[in-house]
Amino acid sequence: MAWLILVISGAMETAWAIALEKTEGFSKPMPTTIFVTTLILSMARLGYALKFIPVGTAYAVWVGIGLAAGRQAERV
Repeated sequence: MAWLILVISGAMETAWAIALEKTEGFSKPMPTTIFVTTLILSMARLGYALKFIPVGTAYAVWVGIGLAAGRQAERV
């Protein structure tokens, strides 16, 4: 279960990174709301996964998922 939560958290990392880019200095309310919400959920889920998965492993997977998904999002 912790691995599934970690994967979801990695996907949410991509969502908040994309939303951060769209906020234009936090001047647009909808992207800012999406950014804050997905950031909080991503960090909370990462924190939960860290209770069961070693920090180095969890962080590497989390960043890897975010990087791979971010690269795919750039292509769209």
